[in-house]
Formats: sequence, structure tokens, C-alpha cells
Amino acid sequence: FTRGATIRYPTRMNGIIGTEMQGTPFSSPAALRAAFDDGLNKLLRHDSLGAFVLVLANASHEPSALDRLRAPLAEAFAGWSARIDRRDPRATDAARDDAEVFASLRRLGFASLGVTRCRRLGPWELQFNRLRALRPPRLSSTRVRQLYKPFDPEGFHFNKPFLRREVFWEGEFAGTPLRVFYNKFPFAELHGLLVPDPQANRPQFLDADTHALIWDLTEHLGQTLPGVGFGYNARGAYASVNHLHLQMFMRSTGRYPVEAAQWVHNGGAERYPLVVQRHVNCVGAWRSVAGLHASETSYNLLYRPGCLYILPRAMQGSYAHSGWTGGFAWSEMAGAVTVFDPADFERLNRADIDAELARLSVAR
Repeated sequence: FTRGATIRYPTRMNGIIGTEMQGTPFSSPAALRAAFDDGLNKLLRHDSLGAFVLVLANASHEPSALDRLRAPLAEAFAGWSARIDRRDPRATDAARDDAEVFASLRRLGFASLGVTRCRRLGPWELQFNRLRALRPPRLSSTRVRQLYKPFDPEGFHFNKPFLRREVFWEGEFAGTPLRVFYNKFPFAELHGLLVPDPQANRPQFLDADTHALIWDLTEHLGQTLPGVGFGYNARGAYASVNHLHLQMFMRSTGRYPVEAAQWVHNGGAERYPLVVQRHVNCVGAWRSVAGLHASETSYNLLYRPGCLYILPRAMQGSYAHSGWTGGFAWSEMAGAVTVFDPADFERLNRADIDAELARLSVAR
């Protein structure tokens, strides 16, 4: 599907069976966890400030990882601080984003970082994630008026040479090259970034074939990874990079709030604060996404095995979000909200989340 062209519906991939991912980290939850942790250990040994930031952010998201890595992380933090103070070129010539994040970390102090904290607010989940607050905003701070924008080779993208070390896995699924990166500032369990056909340099604009690919990949992975799913931010829905990607997770703590049986879109009696479409058919789901493209309506997606949640929403920059959030992307729209101030984490209540979701509502 190209913008302005006649819609062609995705061709479903047939004959995909559970053997295609055997021998990969996705063959079981234990294999994925082991490979994920092993990759973090290897990254920590890289002579790279960016690798250190990535490992620290991933470890601080999960208590067991932080307990295991606290001593080597503290040693590395002190080492990088000393290298910056003595103007070591490996430290002072680090990528600007990494240098700025590390400078903020030094102001906070290593001991103050702690692990991500979570609590419930009625149906909603709230987490306080100090490390993610330091993430460079990139395109997520931009006012957006159109869903489609051509790929910008001069901007941030996933083929940058310095990102090679952050690749968790790469291979193929149904003939399509896939690359999975560690998420440098995670807010979900085993959080990665999936880039389909990365060398194609496609912009952050979903097409029919990629939708079909992700639908089938999610169903396929669901055979071996309970809790697996993918989130997608369209342009204008707090996508931070204009290079086609989705966010992968394996959630062991149950479903996202948007998946709860109480909501009308799941057959319940209670209305979600904004309109949610739930699709169990790949072609029907694409028909709805294509309609949003045609009407220039931004949206977030949550892919689960055999199911897609579509959340149409107001474009970023077209409304004023509350001061306690940096903007709602797919996770927040699905009811799992991240805040960056400990006072906000303690102060917010269900009505605050209800109201923020409602202000993003668009009539459809």
C-alpha cells in the first residue's frame, strides 16, 4: 500500500508452522530470557558509553536484573565518570544523545536511580521510570499534521553503524529480513524494537504487507512465547523515529488494561475512555487501518496473537497534554502509563488517567 494508491489487501502467509523459530531466542520464554540477559552482559563489556546507558536502563526496569548487575554497573559508572573528567576521547567523543543522558545520570547519582516502580489505579497501571525520562525526545516532540513523511536518511534511523552493537537478534521470517534491537529505554518486559526489512529504509507508515507479516509473526510467536505482542505508534501518535519499526514485548504479568473483559470492545459493559476497535481478522483489521490513513487520523496499535487493538487518537501537537506526561503512545493508550516524577507517581489517581485518555478521543 502506498499513500494515495488503491488499497490492496494483504496476502496471508500459509503453511507457517512452529518450527521456523526453533533454534532462535524465541523458541521458549526461558530461551528468550537467557539470550536477553546474556546480551546485556556482553554489552556491558563494550567500550561504549551508549552500551552502558542501554544496559543500565534495561537492568533498572527489572529488579532481578538490577540485583545481578548492580556491582558491575556501579563500577562502570565510576569508570565512565573518571574518563569524562580526564577528557578520554572514547568518552568525550561519544554520541551526543549518550553524553547528555550520562551527564543527567551523574547529576542524579548512581545510588538514586533504583528500579522501576509500579502500582494500579483502578483498571490502569502506573509506573515510575526515572531512566526513561532521560530519553532524547527525537520526533516525539514534533507537531505533526500528516501521517506520511518520506524516510529521512540524515535523521536518526536503525541503520546507523553505532547501533550494530545494540542488535539483539536478526534473521528472517517468511522470507522477510527482521532485526530486533534492545530498547535503550524500556518500559515493558523484555522490550525490543522490531525493524522489518531494515535495509529498505521505509518510513514509519504501515503498509498492508507489513501488517500481514506482523499479524502472522505474532500468531507464530504466540505458540512458544505466552504474553508476546507488538505495539505500533503511527506518525503523530508519538513515534520517535521515522524508520518503520514496532515495539516487541513478552508480558508475564497478564494482559494490558485495554484487553480486560470489562470493556465494551471486548464484550463487556464498561466503556473505555476513548474508542477502541478490536479485530480478530487480519484483512478486516487492515481495512480499518487503511481507513485511518485515508482520513489522516493518527493511531496506536497493539498486536496480540489472533487479535489487533486499534486506537484512533488526536495527533500530537493538536492538543495540550497534561504536565505529568510526555505524551501518550501505544502503551499509555493501552492503559499502562509511565511517569517520570516520583511525586506524580504517588499523586495521580484513576480520574487523571481517564481524563487524559478522553482528551485524545476522536469521533469515528
